[in-house]
Amino acid sequence: MDLQLKNKHCIVLGGSRGIGRSIALGLAAEGAKLSICARGEEALRETEREIRALGAETHAATCDIGDPKSLIPFLQDAKAALGNVDVLVHNASALAVGPGLEDWEASLEVDVMAAVRACDTVIPWMIESGGGSILLVSSISGLESDPSPCFAYAASKAALIAYAKKLAVIHADKGIRANAIAPGSIEFPGGLWAHVKDTEPGLYESVRSSIPAGRLGTPEEVADAAVFLCSPRSQWVTGECLSVDGAQHRGMR
Repeated sequence: MDLQLKNKHCIVLGGSRGIGRSIALGLAAEGAKLSICARGEEALRETEREIRALGAETHAATCDIGDPKSLIPFLQDAKAALGNVDVLVHNASALAVGPGLEDWEASLEVDVMAAVRACDTVIPWMIESGGGSILLVSSISGLESDPSPCFAYAASKAALIAYAKKLAVIHADKGIRANAIAPGSIEFPGGLWAHVKDTEPGLYESVRSSIPAGRLGTPEEVADAAVFLCSPRSQWVTGECLSVDGAQHRGMR
């Protein structure tokens, strides 16, 4: 299937590792032009090299998306480098999974307010060019409660799902779509679940055994769904939250 992403101009916030990296590579493989950012220089440059190896035009810069003074200039530079913005993917997360006020502050700034600021900046550009697609990476933690005290993380991920729906309703007549995806437990080298596997094997095993397929997901499996939702081939899908979790969460909607 041709996803009609060739020469589309795509920004991925948090595009150097894990799910964000795989989404960026998936978009590049479809012929899109990419701008990616992350806080870590080394991983960012490695992903930039991987994208260029696919033949994709690429702009990459370090950015703390929780800081408006870093995020907004990055977005402006990305537009200047790409020439336009057709797709915005907000993937970055503070991964603040504790119960403290500092977790709330980090989650709200990075997970929620960075998405709001990015959308507020990019949507006028999309309107001017006739439309676009926005994808917010949430989590199944935003769909149902688990026993862990990750109050801020769960609330911020639920907020992204609600925000995507509201954006979809408000901007549909301008040709702008907005969706969320809710990955389940995703494992990759250097990621959260790889760390849990090494440090808390009992917790890892309890999560693994709760997933019907008997394993955790991969970033590539999430990216396959994400790239489709970003593409014009999903033009009648907007305001949705797609779970990508191997039936890990049990809620019905």
